[in-house]
Amino acid sequence: MIFEELDLNPEILESIDYMGFREATPIQEQAIPVILKGKDLIACAQTGTGKTAAYLLPIMNHISENRPSHTHTLILVPTRELAIQIDQQIVGFAYTLNITSIAVYGGGDGSGWEQERTALSKGADIIVATPGRLISHLNQGYVKFNQIETLILDEADRMLDIGFYDDIMRIISHVPKKRQTLMFSATMPPKIRTMAKSIMRDPFKISLEISKPAEGVTQNVYMLSDDMKLPLVNSLIADHPDYTSILIFSSTRKKVTEIVKGLRSREYKVEGISSDLEQKEREDMLLRFRSRKTRVLVATDVLSRGIDIKDINLVINYDVPGDAEDYVHRVGRTARAETTGVAVTLVNRPDIEKLRRIEKLIGYEVPKAILPDFIAEKHDKIPDHRPAETKTEKSRPKRGFYRKGRRPGTKE
Repeated sequence: MIFEELDLNPEILESIDYMGFREATPIQEQAIPVILKGKDLIACAQTGTGKTAAYLLPIMNHISENRPSHTHTLILVPTRELAIQIDQQIVGFAYTLNITSIAVYGGGDGSGWEQERTALSKGADIIVATPGRLISHLNQGYVKFNQIETLILDEADRMLDIGFYDDIMRIISHVPKKRQTLMFSATMPPKIRTMAKSIMRDPFKISLEISKPAEGVTQNVYMLSDDMKLPLVNSLIADHPDYTSILIFSSTRKKVTEIVKGLRSREYKVEGISSDLEQKEREDMLLRFRSRKTRVLVATDVLSRGIDIKDINLVINYDVPGDAEDYVHRVGRTARAETTGVAVTLVNRPDIEKLRRIEKLIGYEVPKAILPDFIAEKHDKIPDHRPAETKTEKSRPKRGFYRKGRRPGTKE
């Protein structure tokens, strides 16, 4: 479906065209008409499906037509990175619309506090905020939310996982009971359904297929020992000079530093990002990665959700995520918006059970790649200790725990 069929006004359609969008994604096609009618909505859709535009376009459509003199929309998000991203997308769509917005988040040097205070007290059209920072402003007594018309909870499951439930409920107590409430979530656990019942009125429900990596992602698993990981990753990067944007996920902040040191190269830039860095450092690092000045970015799960970086060629799970859902979000950083990409997961013996949970979640086995000879032959073979019932001719590595025999990054 093209956007012209969705009853959006000409100003919005002009902005969409300016941003280079042509056809609506399934979540946009289903959500926009519901939001335009003013109904509450619960939308369950995985990352990379265009859900941000699915709620921004109809909200901005309403603002451009009615020009309210107060803050119209409050968007709550789990991380500062997502707040910044959404605010940037608003700026892009608002190029011809004269709609104001501000991202309210903590973790910086404090220089943005006064700007946030002005927007919260005098009114920006759209406020995008992390709960903790917004609570700090609410405690000062100058926040004016008494005329909020639309409340949006983006990545609601993530916010509850982090522990923002009480903060969210407190914020909601400051907005009018008569409002439109939109909830977007990658998953729909019981605690999300419970919250929805308490804050929403007869919400319309949209549930797209979730917990499945995008079709454009070529997935592979390497079965190996920990000391093989860095040599393999260096080999993957060296063998693919055409991969100009590579994102590596690690389980801990400490390991991020170790991986960056092990991947140092004179030929390309490698950087590591985690919550240890100041906000300005993280923003600058993301900017360098987006602009391809940094070829390889090593990150913790702070980047697994909500960060829209286009054309990432390769995602490497250096460590298997403990939560199977996080695998989908990590892999979802590549092959966004109908592009293609490659996702590689490095699995050591203790991680086999985690891999099994991932495969159960996504509904199929991830293909097992063969380790290159120059890596495999230098290490002792590790026996495969998986239960016999989990081993199949298709998926079981042949030559012990791992397989060898081909260069990495090529198809069998």
